[in-house]
Amino acid sequence: MTQKEIALNAVQALKNEYPDAICSLVADNPLHLLIATRLSAQCTDARVNLVTPALFEKYRSAEDFAAADVKDIENFIHSCGFFRQKAKDIVGLSKMILSDFDGKVPDNIDDLTKLPGVGRKTANLIVGDVYGKPAVVADTHLIRISNRLGLVDTKDPYKVEIKLKKLLPPEESNDFCHRAVLHGRAVCDARKPKCENCVMNAFCKKKI
Repeated sequence: MTQKEIALNAVQALKNEYPDAICSLVADNPLHLLIATRLSAQCTDARVNLVTPALFEKYRSAEDFAAADVKDIENFIHSCGFFRQKAKDIVGLSKMILSDFDGKVPDNIDDLTKLPGVGRKTANLIVGDVYGKPAVVADTHLIRISNRLGLVDTKDPYKVEIKLKKLLPPEESNDFCHRAVLHGRAVCDARKPKCENCVMNAFCKKKI
């Protein structure tokens, strides 16, 4: 079975298992999703979702965040870890969105990664979830599962992203990444994968 065939089988298997391919982070507009994704670095989505309601209640727009006292942002996000840098980035990216992008969250990888604290993983999430463009969010779950399936042989997020963009149908790529996260949490655990319960064990290289 070729890598392309494995990829197509994986897309269908995860689509059947997780029909609702949704982002775990809760946000009601592009800026809030961008900020929530920044907060999720080295932090669980569940923790971020506990922190953001109060933060987003007080700070609703790029103007609000740009004018915020960094210390106040720190107080809201303290439990997310690396809170000082994250707070600085949140204020900084909000200022840049206002000054360089007419107050609108950019719709492409190049512009998004110009924003403070925004890497390719975050940029791909925004491009895919907000703007509906093909995207590959190379998080730890996707990287692990892609290696086990034999789709990639690297843990480098950029290399995984580029390789999967060649293997996955563009219209399926973003949802596939969300489903991989769900599958990684529920079945394909890093330490003790539940291979006997996996919908992909018939063609997974780890099993073969």
